[in-house]
Amino acid sequence: MVDVKTCLDNAQEKMDMAIMYLEEALAHIRAGKASTRLLDGIRVDSYGSMVALSNVAALSTPDARSITIKPWDKSMFRVIEKAIIDSDLGIMPENNGEIIRLGIPPLTEERRKQLAKQCKAEGETAKVSVRNARRDGIDALKKAVKDGLAEDEQKNAEAKLQKIHDKYIKQIEDMLADKDKEIMTV
Repeated sequence: MVDVKTCLDNAQEKMDMAIMYLEEALAHIRAGKASTRLLDGIRVDSYGSMVALSNVAALSTPDARSITIKPWDKSMFRVIEKAIIDSDLGIMPENNGEIIRLGIPPLTEERRKQLAKQCKAEGETAKVSVRNARRDGIDALKKAVKDGLAEDEQKNAEAKLQKIHDKYIKQIEDMLADKDKEIMTV
């Protein structure tokens, strides 16, 4: 027989995963400030295998408008520059032989609106995941009724599940509002 607590815990775990996904997705959206997390998705060819940029170079943000990349191996300069140019970051690297500097340009109004739209899309994906987790939980509870769970217990569990769902949806909306404010701040 399915345990109500297990059912709720599974749904909540799926909802937590949706929140973690959204946090990760929002961290990669540029908001005018320099952050080494912008480079997380960039992979470079190092001795025959594709590795994260942070595995072949030291990344830092000396100020709010630039990121510096100091490769540990001098032969990696060209490879790193090519990876940055080929990425969807949209920033041209500057190389002075010692470090690679990325100047983060201020966002245009059009680009801000584009990023805000991208954030909303990521938020909607997370909301869909939370709703799917709720639906799966409700389905599991309905199956449990067939296996002998009391109907009033199922109704109580569904109400708890709805409260958990509402909490996560509100959390997603708050995260989106914060990111939107960050993007739109000039």
